Amino acid sequence: DIVGVVCVEIVVKGRNVEVPDHYRQHVADKLDKAVRLDPKIIRVDVELQHEPNPRQSDHCQRVEITCVSRGPVVRAEASARDFYTALDTALAKFTERLRRAADRRRDRRRRATPLAEAAVVAAGQEPAEPEPAVEEAAAVLEEQQPWRIVREKEHPADPMTVDDALFQMELVGHDFYLFMDKESGRPSVVYRRKGYDYGLISLGASGTAG
Repeated sequence: DIVGVVCVEIVVKGRNVEVPDHYRQHVADKLDKAVRLDPKIIRVDVELQHEPNPRQSDHCQRVEITCVSRGPVVRAEASARDFYTALDTALAKFTERLRRAADRRRDRRRRATPLAEAAVVAAGQEPAEPEPAVEEAAAVLEEQQPWRIVREKEHPADPMTVDDALFQMELVGHDFYLFMDKESGRPSVVYRRKGYDYGLISLGASGTAG
């Protein structure tokens, strides 16, 4: 079930489907280049799911890719008629999100305390790595059934800015993201609206409403 690639574990599992060894190796080969984009990745979970409904034959095979990392969680998923096509589509999304995270890390290094960094370099030392972004803080339901909680998640509530929360939401491909607002100190949610607009919901003091 576990294949080592560039010191990263690739865990491939199936839900309602048996995963053959040759497909596990195919996944490992495909992910080899993508995982090199983030040295903080420890493990990548790849889950395959088959939809038995014949009406969904064009999208009956679903692949979800999730990285376990010392940095932010990155997730991507796709559905297609076969698992090979679904994997290629999900991997393209996954790779793009890893590139965006890598670009953001580079931008932060360029902006972070240039004078202090220059002093460190002058002293013959390497600049320190910036603190990793906060991990995913959204509770995601795998199944939407009324009056029933089918999954629970708990994540660190390290404060972050609204901008960081929007970035984390894009990395995991969700339509909302729960976080602790660094400025207000309140639990808040950013969410996607129509077009390129976003919304922000925050918990206020008792007796107040937004």
